[in-house]
This record gives sequence, structure tokens and C-alpha cells, in this order.
Amino acid sequence: MNDTSFKAPSPLVNSRRNFVKLSVLGGTALVLPIDVLASGMRSEAVEVGIIADVHQDIMHDGEQRLQVFINEAKKRNPDFIIQMGDFCRPYDHNKPFLNIWNSFNGDKHHVIGNHDMDGGFSREQVKAFWEMPANYYSFDKQGVHFVILDGNDQNPKPWKGYNRYIGKAQQEWLKADLTKTKQPTVVFSHQTLELEDGGVANLKEIQKILEEANKNAGFKKVMCCISGHHHTDFMTQINGIYYVQINSASYRWVGGDYQTIRYSKELDKTHQWIKYTIPYKESLFTFMSIKNNKIIIEPRKTEFVGLGPEELGMSKQHPHDPIVPKISKFKMNI
Repeated sequence: MNDTSFKAPSPLVNSRRNFVKLSVLGGTALVLPIDVLASGMRSEAVEVGIIADVHQDIMHDGEQRLQVFINEAKKRNPDFIIQMGDFCRPYDHNKPFLNIWNSFNGDKHHVIGNHDMDGGFSREQVKAFWEMPANYYSFDKQGVHFVILDGNDQNPKPWKGYNRYIGKAQQEWLKADLTKTKQPTVVFSHQTLELEDGGVANLKEIQKILEEANKNAGFKKVMCCISGHHHTDFMTQINGIYYVQINSASYRWVGGDYQTIRYSKELDKTHQWIKYTIPYKESLFTFMSIKNNKIIIEPRKTEFVGLGPEELGMSKQHPHDPIVPKISKFKMNI
């Protein structure tokens, strides 16, 4: 994968449309400046293993996909690993899957996804099953502050579909947490904080909190926000904060209009939802490093299982939402 870079314009790009005019993601690494680095950043590297949207309750091979990630994490021994939600529901039959995750001896963190509560489960049940300390919290590693948010609060207005909201109590906690820390910060959430279509419904309120934290600190305290949920591969910048969507470890949902047998008729009888997806042949995940004034998200690439979007006759994807079997390399100068 070849790296390219550009110098960000002034004023900073503040919309996805303008950003796409400046860069194309197809196999490139984007060099995106963050103006000032917090004095608390240390010289030693922080490495984070990241996997998103395994969907153990949809995929027949979720355990194998997770195992590949855990095997790599054991070899590399990052400072911590994190899964970005839509992981597994709290069924007893998912304990072997969870045991794979827990076999990593280092620090482990979870983000709650909307599908983790399918089947009538509550967030409390999911937290207990995963042994998660809270549905939103923060921690420090090597001079970097990390925030985990929960985008599944109850929407205050009548709402169809899954909740995708960050409520007032969580907002007040986030404000206080960002005021208290003096460290450069990375924010994790399941649903994106930058795309209104399917992202956190009140993302503008959350963006304002993050931007106010930067303004009050006098430096870019909040460096980037990382999410899963959308099963796509994208990065952009809004008012000096960078937003990265990490692709699913398993597939892209395409729905009933494009359903087709991916593995076998026999498998479809036991895993009925796979035919509505375009699975990825191999597990996708990444490792993020923060060192020497750079944040780097490593690339990983595989292939589709069976027909891809073009062969299925799907309309051309929006450039902000590509259907691709990869995680691109993203490099941010900080």
C-alpha cells in the first residue's frame, strides 16, 4: 500500500464533502495535522489492538475470526485491546467465544453495540457477561487519555429502530472527564460521532463538547474519535478533530434485495442472516500506534466471499461509505 500525503488547507476542512474533494481513500494513507500536542504525551509508543463488529450471533465463524485477532495480539502484546461493539449477546453458548477474548492476558476493553442487546437483553446483562466495569468510562495509558462512550441511551423522542443517543447524564460526565484530564485524548464509540445517517442521533451536541474541550484547553486535547457500527472504511476531519470508522471483522450488510448463498444452503439453515451480507474472507482488525507525534492505524486487506457489490448490481456506493474488504492505513501527524 503506497502512502500519500497533503497539507491540510486553511481554514480546516469541516465537512465530509469538502474532505473527499481533497483526498480519495483507495489504498492511501492520509497525513492529517493536529496543531498542538499536549505536554503530557510521552515519547514511548502506545499500541492498541482494535477489532469491530465481529457479530458472533450472525457469523458461523465468529470464533475463528476473533481467534486470529487474539493470536496476533498475544504476539504483539499491545498496551490494550478493544472491541468496538456488536460483539456477542450474553447467551451461555457464547461463553467459548468470550473465553477466546479473555485468553488475552493484557488489558481488555469493550464498547457496547446496538446488536449486543438483541433478543431482549439489557445493557446491565451485557456488561455483566463481558465483565465490563461500566457502559462508559475513561482510563490513561502512557500519557494518553482514552474515553469509551455508550451510544445506546434512550432517544428522548419517539424513535423507530435502535437507540443511538448519548443522554444528558453521559454528556455531563464527558464534560467533566475532559476538563479533568490534561492528556491528549482518543474517544471510542460504537456508532460514529460524525455521520448523522446511522450515527449518534445527537452527534452535534457531542461534537460541541469535544470542540469546547479543545478550545478551553488551548490545544487539540481531543485528537480523534474511533467507531465501528457502519462496517465501512473511512476517515475525515471536522473542526480539527479526526473521525475514523473501523471496518467490521466479518461482513457488510446489504439486505434482502441482494441476498445470495455465500457458503452453502446447509449453513443458511443454521445461520439465516449470512445470505443478507457480503462476508469478508478473512478477519479484519487493526493495531493503532501513538508515537513520535503520529497516530497510525495499520492496514489489513482481504477479499469478499462470493459476489461483491458490483457483481450484485448494486448502485455505486457513496464515497463516504465504501463497501470494501479492508481497513486502510491512516496516518495522523499530531
